[in-house]
Amino acid sequence: MSDTSPQGGTVDPRLLEILVCPVTKGPLRYDREKGELVSERAGLAYPIRDGIPIMLPDEARKLDA
Repeated sequence: MSDTSPQGGTVDPRLLEILVCPVTKGPLRYDREKGELVSERAGLAYPIRDGIPIMLPDEARKLDA
């Protein structure tokens, strides 16, 4: 059985609807391919590990300019 899910696993769509960036309180975009939640305004991408979004700025990846 092969695993074709994204890196971070699947995230509950209802959870995605209510999550906001902890820095800007703005919307997040789910990048299924990279397994991240992206805040364009903050320039950060929050990882998703085992289906759980890690919403800590210290854990976020800075987006390339």
